[in-house]
Amino acid sequence: MKKKTRILICIGFCSLLIIAWIIAVSSKSTAERQLELINQARVLMADGIYSPAVPLLEEAAGYDAAHRLTAENELKRAYLALINNRGFSRKYTNLLEKQINRRDALPDVFIELASYYLSVSKTQEALEVMKIGIERTGDTEIVSLYENNRYVFEISRAAYDNVTAIFEGTIQVERDGKWGVASSEGIIIIECKYDKISTFSNDRAIVMNGTMVYAVDRNGNRIAITHEDVLEFSNFAENRVSVRFHDGWRRATGEFEFGTNVFEDVGMHWQGNVAAMVDGKWGVMGIDNKWLIEPEFDEIIQDELGRSYAQGAVFVRTGEHVRLLVDGEIIGDVYEDARPFNDVGYAAVKRNGNWGYIDTMGVETVPFIYDDALSFGQHLAAVKIGELWGYISVYGHLVIEAEFLEAKSFSGGSAPVRTDRGWQFITLIEFKRGLSL
Repeated sequence: MKKKTRILICIGFCSLLIIAWIIAVSSKSTAERQLELINQARVLMADGIYSPAVPLLEEAAGYDAAHRLTAENELKRAYLALINNRGFSRKYTNLLEKQINRRDALPDVFIELASYYLSVSKTQEALEVMKIGIERTGDTEIVSLYENNRYVFEISRAAYDNVTAIFEGTIQVERDGKWGVASSEGIIIIECKYDKISTFSNDRAIVMNGTMVYAVDRNGNRIAITHEDVLEFSNFAENRVSVRFHDGWRRATGEFEFGTNVFEDVGMHWQGNVAAMVDGKWGVMGIDNKWLIEPEFDEIIQDELGRSYAQGAVFVRTGEHVRLLVDGEIIGDVYEDARPFNDVGYAAVKRNGNWGYIDTMGVETVPFIYDDALSFGQHLAAVKIGELWGYISVYGHLVIEAEFLEAKSFSGGSAPVRTDRGWQFITLIEFKRGLSL
């Protein structure tokens, strides 16, 4: 029995050796066949004969053997030589996409595919490839290529007489003395037919026509109304709007349910807080009617929509001095003026007559060299250089030339800019059609 077992083991071992030898011989012959096909194709391509070389290289690239990468690189060279022929552009990009999807893809492959897309004006596709390459490899050359191309933009055809800032993907726009709401790319959502309109939030905007104040949805349908004698109202957000009566300002919901607290002035509710004034002094109040920042300042710095508090930070003015408060504590230097922080990024502040940028620790991040500036929205900030406005990156580089009469902050990939035609919208190519939203 033991002898029989030994014989079986010996047979099994010999079988494994034979199988391994067959695999090795087969692999060697496959690699040799692969190299033979590559060399045949190279001879043809040396004479400028590419079409017959393609099937040879496609066969070679189809083998999972030692010379696959060489075959693929030669195949890409053949495809490029035939790129103006129908179908070869797709063949070329398909092969590159196959290469970048491999776990061991090198940075050069991402750069090659992105560069080709850029050369044929497919900027969106190029940027997506670069972002994947950065995530996968962290290569500095891909980062540099991305930074050099990510700020390409298109400008809208629509033009308006006046606009505010973009908020939650929409913006208040004015045309022929009447206000409506457009998308962040300038496409009308609510027709311009109101004397005044608030920001659009929670699927409604507050409007005024004559003495009537009511709420409308995105189709312009009336969905709530107040019969109170309202003189004015703030922007609408977080289901809160502030309205002014003869005796002062009170806060209300989108259904015009009014609170009892009366203020001398109120900003826009944002991130659960609002700038409010009582007894001649400003503070920041939470939605729960408790003071986050006690009303003891001459001013709470707000943006044009009325927002003031973000990232735990707010700018306050006492006399001619502007200070940064973070979590209620004074941080950093004294400034002449400031713009509120956005939900991300740095804030614009003015010192010695020039504008620059700081973070929430009061540390300078961009030098004080601009004639005017807005805080960062997304990764860009509007800056004024001489008489014109452009945009800088968080690194302080001017990435969109100063060519606009006025400019506002980016949001959702778009920003309002004033040109000779009026207020138009620039949208970064990588954000067109919602690609990166």
